[in-house]
Amino acid sequence: MEDQQDKNERDVFKEKLEKWIGLEKEDPESFQVWFWDESGFSLRVRRGKQWTEKGKRRKVSGKRRRGRVNVMGGLRNRDKLKKCFFIPAGNGDVFLEQLIKLNNFVRKEWIEKGKRAEDFEEKGPKILLILDNASFHKRGDITEKIKKELPNIQLEFLPAYSPDYNLIELVWHSSKEYIAGRLFKTVEELKNLLDRLLNKGELEIKWSRKLKNKGNLVNAI
Repeated sequence: MEDQQDKNERDVFKEKLEKWIGLEKEDPESFQVWFWDESGFSLRVRRGKQWTEKGKRRKVSGKRRRGRVNVMGGLRNRDKLKKCFFIPAGNGDVFLEQLIKLNNFVRKEWIEKGKRAEDFEEKGPKILLILDNASFHKRGDITEKIKKELPNIQLEFLPAYSPDYNLIELVWHSSKEYIAGRLFKTVEELKNLLDRLLNKGELEIKWSRKLKNKGNLVNAI
């Protein structure tokens, strides 16, 4: 993947990212940086490293169990808050639906601080969403609706082949490590655990960890 990256684009993006995070630190009430992505979690047991007799392979029951949970959501940079939503599949319409939920969440936070709901669009925080270049993220009718209906949200796309600048990749990786080797009887059982991990604070993540992601280290600031 590294040989497909544009170094100049990555350098420019990194400089902008540093600026955005600086703005967030200076005035978190007015500016928020969110990392956004989608991921899928399989019901199948993932075979990890295991001890066994030399020349023999240990069988893992349930390995071929079918089922999948799809997740779309964001990670807020300043406090590492996660807002993840379970989806049937990733497409433009579903993307817009989840952005509306995210916008409503930030709006609710704003109101709970004693601010007026009617002032949110004009005076509420700007929500900078960093995300990849999936085609449905850039679908024309969807981006137009975001501009008109969700003016607080601004989309900023990663340089091509640069998932290492998306900090939420650590969330997905840590979640998959946690569930690896566990046997789930139903999709609902897996979904319930993921909800606890992703939305209810049960997942512990080492944010300073360097993680290989498709040939790159996750190195978002």
